[in-house]
Amino acid sequence: MAAKKEIPYKIYLEENEMPKAWYNVRADMKNKPAPLLNPGTHQPMTAQELEGVFCAELVQQELDNTTPYIPIPQEIQDFYKMYRPSPLVRAYCLEEKLKTPAKIYYKFEGNNTSGSHKLNSAIAQAYYAKKQGLKGVTTETGAGQWGTALSMACAYLDLDCQVYMVKVSYEQKPFRREVMRTYGASVTPSPSNTTNVGRQILAEHPGTTGSLGCAISEAVEAAVTQEGYRYVLGSVLNQVLLHQSVIGLETKAALDKYGIKPDIIIGCAGGGSNLGGLISPFAGDMLRGEANYRIIAVEPASCPSLTRGKYAYDFCDTGKVCPLAKMYTLGSNFIPSANHAGGLRYHGMSSIVSQLYHDGLIEATSVEQTKVFEAAEYFARVEGILPAPESSHAIRVAIDEAIKCRETGEEKTIVFGLTGTGYFDMVAYEKFNNGEMGDYIPTDEELEKSFATLPQVEE
Repeated sequence: MAAKKEIPYKIYLEENEMPKAWYNVRADMKNKPAPLLNPGTHQPMTAQELEGVFCAELVQQELDNTTPYIPIPQEIQDFYKMYRPSPLVRAYCLEEKLKTPAKIYYKFEGNNTSGSHKLNSAIAQAYYAKKQGLKGVTTETGAGQWGTALSMACAYLDLDCQVYMVKVSYEQKPFRREVMRTYGASVTPSPSNTTNVGRQILAEHPGTTGSLGCAISEAVEAAVTQEGYRYVLGSVLNQVLLHQSVIGLETKAALDKYGIKPDIIIGCAGGGSNLGGLISPFAGDMLRGEANYRIIAVEPASCPSLTRGKYAYDFCDTGKVCPLAKMYTLGSNFIPSANHAGGLRYHGMSSIVSQLYHDGLIEATSVEQTKVFEAAEYFARVEGILPAPESSHAIRVAIDEAIKCRETGEEKTIVFGLTGTGYFDMVAYEKFNNGEMGDYIPTDEELEKSFATLPQVEE
Protein backbone atom coordinates (compact mmCIF):
# COMPACT_ATOMS: atom_id res chain seq x y z
CA MET A 1 0.00 0.00 0.00
CA ALA A 2 1.33 3.44 -0.96
CA ALA A 3 2.09 5.76 1.94
CA LYS A 4 -0.55 8.41 2.48
CA LYS A 5 0.60 11.91 1.59
CA GLU A 6 1.40 14.16 4.51
CA ILE A 7 -1.24 16.88 4.62
CA PRO A 8 0.28 20.39 4.64
CA TYR A 9 -1.05 23.32 6.65
CA LYS A 10 -2.20 24.97 3.43
CA ILE A 11 -3.16 22.93 0.39
CA TYR A 12 -2.46 24.70 -2.89
CA LEU A 13 -3.20 23.42 -6.34
CA GLU A 14 -0.62 23.79 -9.07
CA GLU A 15 -1.39 26.18 -11.90
CA ASN A 16 -2.10 23.27 -14.24
CA GLU A 17 -4.59 21.88 -11.69
CA MET A 18 -6.78 24.99 -11.72
CA PRO A 19 -10.27 24.58 -13.21
CA LYS A 20 -10.43 25.12 -16.96
CA ALA A 21 -14.23 25.04 -16.99
CA TRP A 22 -17.02 26.18 -14.69
CA TYR A 23 -19.35 23.47 -13.35
CA ASN A 24 -23.07 23.91 -14.01
CA VAL A 25 -24.84 21.92 -11.26
CA ARG A 26 -28.19 22.37 -13.03
CA ALA A 27 -27.09 19.75 -15.57
CA ASP A 28 -27.20 17.11 -12.82
CA MET A 29 -30.36 18.37 -11.11
CA LYS A 30 -33.39 16.21 -11.84
CA ASN A 31 -35.62 19.03 -10.61
CA LYS A 32 -34.36 22.08 -12.48
CA PRO A 33 -34.71 25.55 -10.95
CA ALA A 34 -37.94 27.17 -12.09
CA PRO A 35 -37.53 29.64 -14.96
CA LEU A 36 -37.48 33.41 -14.56
CA LEU A 37 -40.88 34.88 -15.45
CA ASN A 38 -41.83 38.08 -17.23
CA PRO A 39 -43.44 40.22 -14.47
CA GLY A 40 -46.16 41.37 -16.85
CA THR A 41 -47.17 38.16 -18.60
CA HIS A 42 -45.94 35.58 -16.04
CA GLN A 43 -44.46 33.64 -18.97
CA PRO A 44 -40.85 32.37 -18.97
CA MET A 45 -38.39 35.09 -19.92
CA THR A 46 -36.91 34.66 -23.38
CA ALA A 47 -33.25 35.26 -24.21
CA GLN A 48 -34.29 38.28 -26.27
CA GLU A 49 -36.11 39.84 -23.31
CA LEU A 50 -33.20 39.22 -20.93
CA GLU A 51 -30.66 40.65 -23.38
CA GLY A 52 -32.24 44.08 -22.89
CA VAL A 53 -30.83 44.02 -19.34
CA PHE A 54 -27.94 41.51 -19.34
CA CYS A 55 -24.99 40.75 -21.65
CA ALA A 56 -25.89 38.29 -24.40
CA GLU A 57 -23.33 35.62 -23.47
CA LEU A 58 -24.35 35.79 -19.80
CA VAL A 59 -27.99 35.29 -20.80
CA GLN A 60 -27.01 32.03 -22.51
CA GLN A 61 -25.25 30.90 -19.34
CA GLU A 62 -28.27 31.94 -17.27
CA LEU A 63 -30.64 29.79 -19.31
CA ASP A 64 -28.39 26.73 -19.83
CA ASN A 65 -29.78 23.84 -17.77
CA THR A 66 -28.02 21.03 -19.61
CA THR A 67 -24.32 21.73 -20.21
CA PRO A 68 -22.35 20.36 -17.23
CA TYR A 69 -19.06 22.13 -17.94
CA ILE A 70 -18.67 25.52 -19.62
CA PRO A 71 -15.10 26.41 -20.70
CA ILE A 72 -13.50 29.40 -18.96
CA PRO A 73 -12.11 31.78 -21.63
CA GLN A 74 -8.32 32.00 -21.60
CA GLU A 75 -8.42 35.74 -20.80
CA ILE A 76 -10.40 35.00 -17.62
CA GLN A 77 -8.10 32.10 -16.73
CA ASP A 78 -5.14 34.47 -17.03
CA PHE A 79 -6.81 36.99 -14.72
CA TYR A 80 -7.64 34.24 -12.20
CA LYS A 81 -3.92 33.37 -12.02
CA MET A 82 -3.31 36.68 -10.21
CA TYR A 83 -4.97 35.26 -7.09
CA ARG A 84 -5.99 31.70 -7.81
CA PRO A 85 -5.82 28.92 -6.84
CA SER A 86 -6.79 30.08 -3.37
CA PRO A 87 -5.59 28.00 -0.40
CA LEU A 88 -7.51 25.34 1.46
CA VAL A 89 -6.28 25.76 5.04
CA ARG A 90 -6.29 23.21 7.86
CA ALA A 91 -7.38 25.07 11.01
CA TYR A 92 -5.01 23.23 13.34
CA CYS A 93 -4.95 26.04 15.90
CA LEU A 94 -8.74 26.20 16.05
CA GLU A 95 -8.98 22.42 16.44
CA GLU A 96 -6.50 22.48 19.31
CA LYS A 97 -8.20 25.38 21.05
CA LEU A 98 -11.59 23.69 20.81
CA LYS A 99 -10.16 20.34 21.97
CA THR A 100 -12.15 18.68 19.23
CA PRO A 101 -11.41 15.45 17.36
CA ALA A 102 -12.92 17.09 14.26
CA LYS A 103 -10.68 18.10 11.39
CA ILE A 104 -11.52 21.64 10.23
CA TYR A 105 -10.63 23.12 6.84
CA TYR A 106 -11.52 26.46 5.35
CA LYS A 107 -11.33 27.66 1.75
CA PHE A 108 -9.93 31.19 1.95
CA GLU A 109 -11.21 33.58 -0.74
CA GLY A 110 -9.86 36.80 0.80
CA ASN A 111 -6.44 36.78 -0.80
CA ASN A 112 -7.13 39.43 -3.45
CA THR A 113 -7.52 43.21 -3.26
CA SER A 114 -11.31 43.06 -3.29
CA GLY A 115 -11.03 40.92 -0.14
CA SER A 116 -13.65 38.38 -1.16
CA HIS A 117 -14.82 35.69 -3.56
CA LYS A 118 -16.76 38.22 -5.62
CA LEU A 119 -13.92 38.80 -8.07
CA ASN A 120 -14.49 35.31 -9.52
CA SER A 121 -17.72 36.44 -11.19
CA ALA A 122 -16.89 40.15 -11.54
CA ILE A 123 -14.10 39.51 -14.03
CA ALA A 124 -16.27 37.09 -15.99
CA GLN A 125 -19.19 39.49 -16.27
CA ALA A 126 -16.94 42.45 -17.13
CA TYR A 127 -15.17 40.33 -19.76
CA TYR A 128 -18.42 39.47 -21.54
CA ALA A 129 -19.53 43.12 -21.39
CA LYS A 130 -16.24 44.21 -22.98
CA LYS A 131 -16.48 41.43 -25.58
CA GLN A 132 -19.96 42.71 -26.51
CA GLY A 133 -18.55 46.20 -27.10
CA LEU A 134 -20.40 47.92 -24.25
CA LYS A 135 -19.38 51.23 -22.66
CA GLY A 136 -19.99 50.13 -19.10
CA VAL A 137 -22.07 48.30 -16.52
CA THR A 138 -24.29 49.15 -13.57
CA THR A 139 -24.72 47.14 -10.39
CA GLU A 140 -25.73 47.10 -6.74
CA THR A 141 -23.62 46.23 -3.73
CA GLY A 142 -24.49 45.46 -0.12
CA ALA A 143 -21.43 45.33 2.12
CA GLY A 144 -19.29 46.56 -0.77
CA GLN A 145 -17.33 43.45 -1.68
CA TRP A 146 -19.14 42.99 -4.99
CA GLY A 147 -18.87 46.66 -5.93
CA THR A 148 -15.17 46.60 -5.10
CA ALA A 149 -14.58 43.47 -7.16
CA LEU A 150 -16.53 44.81 -10.13
CA SER A 151 -14.74 48.16 -10.02
CA MET A 152 -11.41 46.28 -10.14
CA ALA A 153 -12.53 44.15 -13.08
CA CYS A 154 -13.88 47.15 -14.99
CA ALA A 155 -10.67 49.12 -14.40
CA TYR A 156 -8.68 46.18 -15.76
CA LEU A 157 -10.85 46.07 -18.91
CA ASP A 158 -11.39 49.86 -19.26
CA LEU A 159 -15.15 49.81 -18.69
CA ASP A 160 -17.27 52.39 -16.88
CA CYS A 161 -18.67 51.08 -13.58
CA GLN A 162 -21.68 52.60 -11.79
CA VAL A 163 -22.43 51.20 -8.33
CA TYR A 164 -25.56 51.65 -6.20
CA MET A 165 -24.52 50.85 -2.63
CA VAL A 166 -27.04 50.02 0.10
CA LYS A 167 -27.25 53.22 2.13
CA VAL A 168 -26.51 51.69 5.53
CA SER A 169 -23.31 50.11 4.18
CA TYR A 170 -22.40 53.31 2.32
CA GLU A 171 -22.46 55.08 5.68
CA GLN A 172 -20.95 52.26 7.78
CA LYS A 173 -18.14 51.43 5.35
CA PRO A 174 -16.76 54.64 3.82
CA PHE A 175 -13.39 53.09 3.07
CA ARG A 176 -14.95 50.28 1.04
CA ARG A 177 -16.67 53.03 -0.94
CA GLU A 178 -13.34 54.80 -1.47
CA VAL A 179 -11.69 51.66 -2.78
CA MET A 180 -14.38 51.52 -5.47
CA ARG A 181 -13.78 55.17 -6.34
CA THR A 182 -10.04 54.55 -6.44
CA TYR A 183 -10.66 51.97 -9.16
CA GLY A 184 -12.74 54.53 -11.06
CA ALA A 185 -16.30 53.56 -10.15
CA SER A 186 -19.05 56.04 -9.29
CA VAL A 187 -20.82 55.10 -6.04
CA THR A 188 -24.34 56.24 -5.12
CA PRO A 189 -26.08 55.49 -1.80
CA SER A 190 -29.34 53.61 -2.40
CA PRO A 191 -32.18 54.38 -2.40
CA SER A 192 -31.34 57.70 -4.04
CA ASN A 193 -33.01 60.58 -5.80
CA THR A 194 -31.11 59.86 -9.02
CA THR A 195 -33.63 57.30 -10.36
CA ASN A 196 -37.40 57.16 -10.63
CA VAL A 197 -37.59 53.92 -8.66
CA GLY A 198 -35.29 55.33 -5.97
CA ARG A 199 -37.55 58.33 -5.49
CA GLN A 200 -40.57 56.02 -5.32
CA ILE A 201 -38.96 53.83 -2.63
CA LEU A 202 -37.98 56.89 -0.59
CA ALA A 203 -41.58 58.14 -0.78
CA GLU A 204 -42.93 54.78 0.44
CA HIS A 205 -40.21 54.19 3.06
CA PRO A 206 -39.02 57.59 4.33
CA GLY A 207 -35.67 57.39 6.11
CA THR A 208 -35.02 53.80 4.99
CA THR A 209 -31.49 52.45 5.31
CA GLY A 210 -32.00 50.58 2.05
CA SER A 211 -31.66 46.97 0.97
CA LEU A 212 -30.12 44.98 -1.85
CA GLY A 213 -33.57 44.83 -3.43
CA CYS A 214 -33.69 48.64 -3.55
CA ALA A 215 -30.20 48.93 -4.99
CA ILE A 216 -30.93 46.33 -7.67
CA SER A 217 -33.98 48.30 -8.83
CA GLU A 218 -31.93 51.47 -9.23
CA ALA A 219 -29.06 49.73 -11.00
CA VAL A 220 -31.42 48.06 -13.49
CA GLU A 221 -33.11 51.38 -14.26
CA ALA A 222 -29.73 53.03 -14.77
CA ALA A 223 -28.70 50.27 -17.19
CA VAL A 224 -31.79 50.29 -19.37
CA THR A 225 -31.89 54.09 -19.65
CA GLN A 226 -28.28 54.48 -20.86
CA GLU A 227 -27.16 53.39 -24.32
CA GLY A 228 -24.26 50.93 -24.28
CA TYR A 229 -24.79 49.76 -20.69
CA ARG A 230 -25.96 46.51 -19.17
CA TYR A 231 -26.75 45.44 -15.62
CA VAL A 232 -24.62 42.87 -13.79
CA LEU A 233 -25.48 41.14 -10.51
CA GLY A 234 -23.12 39.82 -7.82
CA SER A 235 -25.24 36.95 -6.51
CA VAL A 236 -28.54 35.05 -6.85
CA LEU A 237 -28.46 34.45 -10.63
CA ASN A 238 -27.55 31.07 -12.15
CA GLN A 239 -24.66 32.62 -14.12
CA VAL A 240 -23.08 33.95 -10.90
CA LEU A 241 -23.18 30.58 -9.16
CA LEU A 242 -21.69 29.10 -12.31
CA HIS A 243 -18.66 31.43 -12.14
CA GLN A 244 -18.28 30.88 -8.40
CA SER A 245 -18.05 27.12 -8.94
CA VAL A 246 -14.27 27.62 -9.17
CA ILE A 247 -14.38 27.75 -5.34
CA GLY A 248 -15.92 24.30 -5.01
CA LEU A 249 -13.94 22.79 -7.87
CA GLU A 250 -10.65 23.88 -6.28
CA THR A 251 -11.81 22.75 -2.84
CA LYS A 252 -12.77 19.32 -4.12
CA ALA A 253 -9.55 18.93 -6.12
CA ALA A 254 -7.43 19.87 -3.09
CA LEU A 255 -9.27 17.41 -0.85
CA ASP A 256 -9.06 14.64 -3.45
CA LYS A 257 -5.33 15.29 -3.81
CA TYR A 258 -4.82 14.12 -0.22
CA GLY A 259 -7.62 11.57 -0.03
CA ILE A 260 -9.81 13.67 2.28
CA LYS A 261 -13.59 13.25 2.25
CA PRO A 262 -15.59 15.97 4.00
CA ASP A 263 -18.51 15.03 6.22
CA ILE A 264 -19.91 18.55 6.68
CA ILE A 265 -19.70 21.49 4.26
CA ILE A 266 -20.77 24.91 5.56
CA GLY A 267 -21.27 28.26 3.85
CA CYS A 268 -22.89 31.58 4.67
CA ALA A 269 -26.01 32.33 2.66
CA GLY A 270 -27.29 35.70 1.51
CA GLY A 271 -28.15 35.54 -2.18
CA GLY A 272 -26.33 32.24 -2.65
CA SER A 273 -23.22 33.03 -4.71
CA ASN A 274 -20.54 31.90 -2.24
CA LEU A 275 -22.58 29.01 -0.89
CA GLY A 276 -23.61 27.82 -4.34
CA GLY A 277 -20.06 28.11 -5.64
CA LEU A 278 -18.61 26.14 -2.75
CA ILE A 279 -21.16 23.33 -2.70
CA SER A 280 -21.95 22.83 -6.41
CA PRO A 281 -19.40 20.06 -7.16
CA PHE A 282 -20.30 18.28 -3.91
CA ALA A 283 -24.02 18.63 -4.60
CA GLY A 284 -23.27 17.17 -8.06
CA ASP A 285 -21.76 14.10 -6.38
CA MET A 286 -24.93 13.70 -4.35
CA LEU A 287 -27.23 14.24 -7.32
CA ARG A 288 -25.35 11.55 -9.29
CA GLY A 289 -25.43 9.19 -6.30
CA GLU A 290 -21.63 9.11 -6.02
CA ALA A 291 -21.26 10.44 -2.46
CA ASN A 292 -23.16 11.90 0.45
CA TYR A 293 -22.40 15.01 2.48
CA ARG A 294 -24.14 17.12 5.06
CA ILE A 295 -24.35 20.64 3.58
CA ILE A 296 -25.39 23.54 5.83
CA ALA A 297 -26.44 27.01 4.65
CA VAL A 298 -26.07 29.65 7.40
CA GLU A 299 -28.05 32.87 7.24
CA PRO A 300 -28.60 35.81 9.60
CA ALA A 301 -31.57 35.57 11.95
CA SER A 302 -32.47 39.10 10.87
CA CYS A 303 -32.94 38.05 7.22
CA PRO A 304 -33.93 34.35 7.31
CA SER A 305 -35.11 33.63 3.77
CA LEU A 306 -34.46 29.86 3.82
CA THR A 307 -35.44 29.10 7.40
CA ARG A 308 -38.53 31.32 7.60
CA GLY A 309 -39.30 32.37 4.05
CA LYS A 310 -41.83 31.07 1.54
CA TYR A 311 -40.93 29.08 -1.57
CA ALA A 312 -42.70 31.12 -4.20
CA TYR A 313 -42.29 33.34 -7.21
CA ASP A 314 -41.26 36.84 -6.19
CA PHE A 315 -39.69 39.96 -7.59
CA CYS A 316 -35.91 40.00 -7.39
CA ASP A 317 -35.99 43.68 -6.44
CA THR A 318 -37.94 46.07 -4.23
CA GLY A 319 -38.95 48.33 -7.12
CA LYS A 320 -40.54 45.37 -8.92
CA VAL A 321 -38.88 46.03 -12.28
CA CYS A 322 -36.90 42.77 -12.49
CA PRO A 323 -38.13 39.31 -13.55
CA LEU A 324 -39.89 37.02 -11.11
CA ALA A 325 -37.81 34.20 -9.67
CA LYS A 326 -39.03 31.15 -7.77
CA MET A 327 -37.03 31.12 -4.57
CA TYR A 328 -37.23 31.11 -0.82
CA THR A 329 -38.16 34.69 -0.11
CA LEU A 330 -39.26 37.06 2.65
CA GLY A 331 -41.04 39.22 0.08
CA SER A 332 -39.47 41.90 -2.11
CA ASN A 333 -41.01 44.55 0.14
CA PHE A 334 -39.07 43.25 3.16
CA ILE A 335 -36.47 45.75 4.35
CA PRO A 336 -33.98 43.97 6.65
CA SER A 337 -32.67 45.57 9.82
CA ALA A 338 -29.42 47.50 9.51
CA ASN A 339 -27.25 44.59 10.62
CA HIS A 340 -23.53 44.49 9.94
CA ALA A 341 -23.46 41.55 7.52
CA GLY A 342 -24.44 43.76 4.60
CA GLY A 343 -23.76 41.04 2.03
CA LEU A 344 -26.46 38.82 3.57
CA ARG A 345 -29.28 41.36 3.58
CA TYR A 346 -31.13 40.11 0.49
CA HIS A 347 -34.81 39.17 0.77
CA GLY A 348 -34.51 36.04 -1.36
CA MET A 349 -32.21 33.16 -2.23
CA SER A 350 -30.73 31.81 -5.45
CA SER A 351 -33.16 29.61 -7.39
CA ILE A 352 -30.50 26.88 -7.53
CA VAL A 353 -29.89 26.93 -3.78
CA SER A 354 -33.63 27.18 -3.15
CA GLN A 355 -34.34 24.10 -5.29
CA LEU A 356 -31.55 22.08 -3.63
CA TYR A 357 -32.91 23.08 -0.22
CA HIS A 358 -36.50 22.31 -1.22
CA ASP A 359 -35.40 18.87 -2.43
CA GLY A 360 -33.64 18.15 0.87
CA LEU A 361 -30.08 18.04 -0.43
CA ILE A 362 -28.98 20.85 1.88
CA GLU A 363 -30.15 22.12 5.25
CA ALA A 364 -30.28 25.64 6.65
CA THR A 365 -29.92 27.38 9.98
CA SER A 366 -29.97 31.01 11.13
CA VAL A 367 -27.77 32.67 13.73
CA GLU A 368 -27.94 35.93 15.68
CA GLN A 369 -25.52 38.77 14.98
CA THR A 370 -23.86 38.87 18.40
CA LYS A 371 -23.13 35.13 18.29
CA VAL A 372 -21.61 35.61 14.85
CA PHE A 373 -19.23 38.30 16.09
CA GLU A 374 -18.29 36.19 19.11
CA ALA A 375 -17.17 33.51 16.65
CA ALA A 376 -15.45 36.08 14.41
CA GLU A 377 -13.28 37.42 17.23
CA TYR A 378 -12.53 33.93 18.52
CA PHE A 379 -11.40 32.87 15.04
CA ALA A 380 -9.29 36.01 14.60
CA ARG A 381 -7.49 35.43 17.88
CA VAL A 382 -6.88 31.75 17.20
CA GLU A 383 -6.30 31.53 13.43
CA GLY A 384 -4.95 35.04 12.82
CA ILE A 385 -7.36 36.15 10.06
CA LEU A 386 -9.92 38.87 10.71
CA PRO A 387 -12.99 37.46 8.93
CA ALA A 388 -15.78 39.31 7.18
CA PRO A 389 -19.10 39.35 9.10
CA GLU A 390 -20.69 37.35 6.29
CA SER A 391 -18.06 34.60 6.46
CA SER A 392 -18.36 34.55 10.24
CA HIS A 393 -21.82 33.02 9.98
CA ALA A 394 -20.15 29.91 8.57
CA ILE A 395 -17.43 30.11 11.24
CA ARG A 396 -20.09 30.19 13.97
CA VAL A 397 -21.71 26.97 12.80
CA ALA A 398 -18.37 25.28 12.06
CA ILE A 399 -17.31 25.94 15.65
CA ASP A 400 -20.66 24.66 16.94
CA GLU A 401 -20.32 21.45 14.88
CA ALA A 402 -16.73 20.95 16.11
CA ILE A 403 -17.91 21.30 19.71
CA LYS A 404 -20.58 18.65 19.06
CA CYS A 405 -17.78 16.36 17.85
CA ARG A 406 -15.90 17.03 21.08
CA GLU A 407 -18.98 16.04 23.06
CA THR A 408 -19.67 12.88 21.06
CA GLY A 409 -16.08 11.92 20.23
CA GLU A 410 -16.83 11.75 16.49
CA GLU A 411 -13.91 12.51 14.17
CA LYS A 412 -15.75 14.36 11.44
CA THR A 413 -14.14 16.45 8.70
CA ILE A 414 -15.64 19.93 8.46
CA VAL A 415 -15.07 22.27 5.50
CA PHE A 416 -16.34 25.85 5.46
CA GLY A 417 -16.02 28.84 3.17
CA LEU A 418 -14.07 31.83 4.46
CA THR A 419 -15.39 34.18 1.82
CA GLY A 420 -13.37 37.26 2.71
CA THR A 421 -11.67 39.53 5.20
CA GLY A 422 -13.25 42.02 7.59
CA TYR A 423 -10.75 44.87 7.51
CA PHE A 424 -13.39 47.28 6.16
CA ASP A 425 -15.86 46.18 8.84
CA MET A 426 -14.21 47.78 11.84
CA VAL A 427 -17.27 49.89 12.69
CA ALA A 428 -19.10 46.62 13.26
CA TYR A 429 -16.28 45.18 15.36
CA GLU A 430 -16.16 48.44 17.32
CA LYS A 431 -19.87 48.22 18.13
CA PHE A 432 -19.47 44.61 19.22
CA ASN A 433 -16.44 45.40 21.41
CA ASN A 434 -18.26 48.37 22.97
CA GLY A 435 -21.29 46.21 23.82
CA GLU A 436 -23.46 48.32 21.52
CA MET A 437 -24.45 45.54 19.14
CA GLY A 438 -27.85 43.93 19.48
CA ASP A 439 -29.84 41.20 17.77
CA TYR A 440 -32.92 41.77 15.69
CA ILE A 441 -35.22 38.95 14.64
CA PRO A 442 -38.30 39.82 12.57
CA THR A 443 -41.63 38.82 14.08
CA ASP A 444 -44.06 36.46 12.41
CA GLU A 445 -46.40 39.43 11.98
CA GLU A 446 -43.75 41.41 10.10
CA LEU A 447 -43.04 38.51 7.80
CA GLU A 448 -46.72 37.80 7.15
CA LYS A 449 -47.20 41.44 6.18
CA SER A 450 -44.40 41.09 3.64
CA PHE A 451 -45.65 37.70 2.39
CA ALA A 452 -49.00 39.33 1.61
CA THR A 453 -47.26 41.36 -1.11
CA LEU A 454 -46.02 38.29 -3.02
CA PRO A 455 -47.27 38.23 -6.63
CA GLN A 456 -49.99 35.73 -7.42
CA VAL A 457 -48.50 33.32 -9.96
CA GLU A 458 -50.26 30.22 -11.27
CA GLU A 459 -47.82 27.29 -11.68
